[in-house]
Amino acid sequence: MIPYIFSLLSGLALFLFGMKYMSENLQQAAGQKLRSVLDKCTTNRFIGILVGTVFTAFIQSSGATTVMEVGFVNSGLLTLERSVGLTLGANIG
Repeated sequence: MIPYIFSLLSGLALFLFGMKYMSENLQQAAGQKLRSVLDKCTTNRFIGILVGTVFTAFIQSSGATTVMEVGFVNSGLLTLERSVGLTLGANIG
């Protein structure tokens, strides 16, 4: 039982470390250009749904779309309110 708990906690710690590292690097690497593109794509929730659907259909993974979106929100490139449309679109696509 102890090895399972240790594995669970290790996996959770690795996941949280990865999310923190990804959000810090996204914020440094992306800059203003990506922020302006995300702002244009999420001005309206319906446009966000469309963008999320098309992007998910293109890469064939709603999980990857959602993980990238969480990284954008964590790094401050995208607000939580604007990410709702992308999440809905990712689930549709």
